[in-house]
Amino acid sequence: MDFRIEKDLLGELNVPAHVYWGIHTQRALDNFSVSPYSVHPVLVRSIAKVKYACCEANHELGFLEQKCASAIRTASSEIISGGLEDQFPLDVLQGGAGTSTNMNVNEVIANRALEIMGYQKGEYAFCHPVEHVNLHQSTNDVYPTALKIACIEGVRVLSDAIAQLQGVLQKKEKEFADCIIIGRTELQEAVPMTLGAQFSSFAEAISRDRWRTFKCEERLRVINLGGTAIGTGLTAPRRYIFLVNEKIRFLTGYGLTRGENLIDQTANTDVFVEVSGILDSHSANLIKICNDLRLLHMLGEVYLTPVQAGSSVMPGKMNPVILEAVISSALKTSANHALISNAVSRGSLQINEFLPLIAFAMLESLSILTNASKIAALHIENCKARVEKCTLNINASTAFATALVPYIGYKKAESLVGEFNRSDDSDFRKFLSERLGSEFIDSILSSQALMSLGYRMEKRVKGEG
Repeated sequence: MDFRIEKDLLGELNVPAHVYWGIHTQRALDNFSVSPYSVHPVLVRSIAKVKYACCEANHELGFLEQKCASAIRTASSEIISGGLEDQFPLDVLQGGAGTSTNMNVNEVIANRALEIMGYQKGEYAFCHPVEHVNLHQSTNDVYPTALKIACIEGVRVLSDAIAQLQGVLQKKEKEFADCIIIGRTELQEAVPMTLGAQFSSFAEAISRDRWRTFKCEERLRVINLGGTAIGTGLTAPRRYIFLVNEKIRFLTGYGLTRGENLIDQTANTDVFVEVSGILDSHSANLIKICNDLRLLHMLGEVYLTPVQAGSSVMPGKMNPVILEAVISSALKTSANHALISNAVSRGSLQINEFLPLIAFAMLESLSILTNASKIAALHIENCKARVEKCTLNINASTAFATALVPYIGYKKAESLVGEFNRSDDSDFRKFLSERLGSEFIDSILSSQALMSLGYRMEKRVKGEG
């Protein structure tokens, strides 16, 4: 293989001639061989957006000449558009607060810019990774700014996926409005309700997730770009600090704003715990909903379309594998939340050294939850109510005796339950209709009566209760 020789403070190193990265990236490749995961492409593209904005500000203020600035912008645009993805091979588990990733992007942009200008890779006198691409920047303001941009992008996509799931659940709420089922507490029969009401509770929980996810973008809009190493802006011109924030806000369209206290914004990364906590809330709701649907499917009250064979030994067995996959995804993102909280708390003084780990967990959670919400929506879209089974279950259950209490009193209702349990009858509704009248029972156990808020006092049986 052909190599080019590059130099740094530690000495010389051979870098493959065909790659766009340089000596810093090569050292990081040698140092950090830990996991099978590479830096998330969304983060790489977001760093390139920051580089583009910084280049524009530096050029406008006269710190970069036209030819170099134009080449840097072109190279950055290529990365933003998804190009050169194979030039970012670094492990997500790296030390240095993201310096290796920042330098990887700097080197790729510099070498691609050199190529655009007609020079050879490594001819850094004409476009240097640090002196030109990273001019007036530090990893400590570039990396967290880029991570917030990447998270905003992810949050918006997730919010759309949650909205899709909410819409499906609301559709099922209407579709199942008149299907009466048994409400259960502590996995025991409790009181009657409708399947539509069950789905309405799912939809309400997901609507809160959608609102929280949409609103948390506001927290991510506060950035520390221009703060350089620790938030004091040391080595950056004042005019650049103001201008570069205008550039990145215009480039992304995300309403980004420079933090009032850049030292705080550089040292403290608690915003990622806050946002991750919102993702964890959605995870909890997904787990609850999917587990409830598994139970209703097991009870035969809903039908979930089978998507694959469920067993290698039991013929014809079908399992709710989509729901199980969603639960597994939500459990992973919940674990990521604990990881993010731990990593955020381990920052020291003016920096958080574990930003690459935070970035890995945040972007993974956003991606996983988005996909999990989408497949949940598609699966629930095909969910059917098994009305005959629901009717059979509710008619055989003494659970709806509670609905009679306001009209016949607790003791009489309890007496009827006891009489039914001692009999050979299996249809409690028929049993009650024979004793209290079918018209009365039908009026009490209609879906409208069961789901109205409270009972109508004028229908209460006089002298009872």
